[in-house]
Amino acid sequence: MLLFIWNAETVQATPYLPDSDFTVLEHVPQSEDPRVRQLRTARLELSQDPGNLDLAVHLARQLVELGRAEADPRYDGYAQAALQPWWSHSSPPTEVLFIRALLRQRSHHFNEALEDLTRILHNQPKHAQTWLTRAVIHQVRGHYDEARRNCLPLLRLANALISTTCIANVTSLNGQASDSYDGLLKVLSQSPSSDPQENLWTLAVLADIAARRGDTLVAEKHFQQGVSLGVRDINLLGAYSDWLLDQNRPTDVQALLGDDLRSDGLLLRAALAYQQLNSPKLPQAIANLSARFADSRLRGDARHLREEARFTLHL
Repeated sequence: MLLFIWNAETVQATPYLPDSDFTVLEHVPQSEDPRVRQLRTARLELSQDPGNLDLAVHLARQLVELGRAEADPRYDGYAQAALQPWWSHSSPPTEVLFIRALLRQRSHHFNEALEDLTRILHNQPKHAQTWLTRAVIHQVRGHYDEARRNCLPLLRLANALISTTCIANVTSLNGQASDSYDGLLKVLSQSPSSDPQENLWTLAVLADIAARRGDTLVAEKHFQQGVSLGVRDINLLGAYSDWLLDQNRPTDVQALLGDDLRSDGLLLRAALAYQQLNSPKLPQAIANLSARFADSRLRGDARHLREEARFTLHL
């Protein structure tokens, strides 16, 4: 990767501190995304009946999924607000406990998330999403044996694609990349899911394994298959962008990401593409990222520390 030396002192941004709690910081445009319109309606309904657990859980789940897909922490805050009447209970309902664990996982409070998930399994040992979430947390922490153990119950609790993807995602990092890839590809070919999001996860894992094995053409095929599903997913776009950057294809990164760079992670990839191109857009991108990371530190938000570290090292 071409290293572009930039004097960071010229682009350091000071976080803006408003004079009043009533100061409008940003006007968010009305989204044409039908999911956002539905959420807006559901939030209005919940505001009129804040004690409606079913409505609150349904809304919070949608918000969590949209926040994951967009890598936008605002939706996590909305989800927590929807569950506020039950959030701090000593024994909240199971679905509240699970969503709380997801939000704690996302904010990197892994120990607290695992505590919530363990409480769920104590009462509902067949809660498949809990096993999957525990596996993901253990994998992120590098506890591969524990991650695989938490995948195994999914063999009887979830469909073949989910359970195999969970296991292959772990074993591919533990000296079994080829076998993991072959087994997962076979299951995807024979038993694709009716849920595009599940297929997308599997394709992302296949692309990652192929990339680590050096199978360039195969990796790109799986990335493109994932994008073609039409499910906007920041993690997939980020992984595909990283792969393109490693191939010294910054123009393709720009084509993939377009102008929608609201996500810090996607703006970082765009900046790295500008760096490879020696683009005049690079200084402004660096300034924007610097300001965003400063704002995150001000909020105590640790979600994007990996992106900030990469920004510091390379930009």
